[in-house]
Amino acid sequence: MDVTATTPSPTPAAAQTPRRNPGPSWGYRFLRACDRILPEFIFRPLRALGTAVALAHMPAQRRHSRAYLATVLPLPPTLLDVFRHFFAFEENLMLKLRVANGRAHRGVFAPGSGPNDFAGWLGRDEVALLGTFHVGDSDLLGFLLGGYERRKVYLVRLRVANSHDTEKLGALFGEWIRFIWVNEPAEMIFALKEAIANPEGAAVAMQCDRADYSSRSEAFDFLGARRLFPFTIYHLALIFQKPVLLSVGVPGAPGESVLHSSPIFRPIVDEPRAAALARARAHFQNFLHDLEKLLRAQPYLWFNFTPLNPPVSP
Repeated sequence: MDVTATTPSPTPAAAQTPRRNPGPSWGYRFLRACDRILPEFIFRPLRALGTAVALAHMPAQRRHSRAYLATVLPLPPTLLDVFRHFFAFEENLMLKLRVANGRAHRGVFAPGSGPNDFAGWLGRDEVALLGTFHVGDSDLLGFLLGGYERRKVYLVRLRVANSHDTEKLGALFGEWIRFIWVNEPAEMIFALKEAIANPEGAAVAMQCDRADYSSRSEAFDFLGARRLFPFTIYHLALIFQKPVLLSVGVPGAPGESVLHSSPIFRPIVDEPRAAALARARAHFQNFLHDLEKLLRAQPYLWFNFTPLNPPVSP
């Protein structure tokens, strides 16, 4: 989730009623058990049937999916398009559960990666702020970064109930992964500062697409409108003088996820703040242009079943 130094304290009702993922509490364990005992030619149709049931019982998510697809597809979305969107999310969840069960999986870099982006940063012992989005395999690559590249990573997350995939992946890669939970804003700020100042070169990874947990939002061109996105990561970069890398992961060959990265954004000592923020806005906007191209080519990989980032007046 996104972070901010001015996140308001939760209301008593919100504090007493933690968020949870949709579905029954036993759903993830049931999927893992079926995956162990059923052949794929039987299990995949069952997953599709389960997705259809979820589609029928989740009207809000169905509505948000259709609204997003209407902006990214060349023709008005059909119910089949919405089903494909739901099923892509389910298949991504299934991949995470399989990796948690021990299936080999690795991240590879998109063609053209070089010393000025994610691939280059991995070769240096340097703290960086990693911004990502709820797209494709991005969440899984956050775990694989530690497991395959031996880089310690702090993941900024909202703690929710019924998050079996996160729990199992966190346990599997616990040697490298640490969580910063944003449910308690006062504690989160201190934890975040400590994580960024860590002496072991760990990265700090946070989501940059949902504005509901960030008070530092700005408007950018995305999917045909000026839309609000969290911008906190760049304010943190300027405060702590740390570089920023944006990335998403998409499915690749069997057993692989492909990481698409921005060039690295580096604060410049003594640069006027207005000039630094102008560079930061251009950096974020350029990556959003690249992300939009990816989504128009693979539209079902946008895993936000919430209202699309709100448009703002010119």
